Amino acid sequence: MTEQFTEQFEALLEKYSELLLGSGEEELKEKVRYYALYTQISKTMPALVKHWNHIYPDGKQEMIQLIAEIKQLNDAHRNKPAE
Repeated sequence: MTEQFTEQFEALLEKYSELLLGSGEEELKEKVRYYALYTQISKTMPALVKHWNHIYPDGKQEMIQLIAEIKQLNDAHRNKPAE
C-alpha cells in the first residue's frame, strides 16, 4: 500500500468516526477500527468469530463493552440538538 492510500483511508476512517460518534479523535478512531473490523468479520465469517469468542472469552467481553460504548456514543451523538 502506498503512503497516499494510507492517508486517504485514515481520512475515511476519521470521517466515519465523526459521523458515527461526533468525534474523529484518535482514541475513538481506533475503537471504531476494531468495531468495524469485528462487525465485518462476524457478518462474513460467523464461525470464525464464534471460535475466537470461545478461545478468548476475555477478548469477547472487551468487544461487547466496546460495542456497547460505541452504541452509547452514537445514540448520544444522534440525539444531540443541532447547533
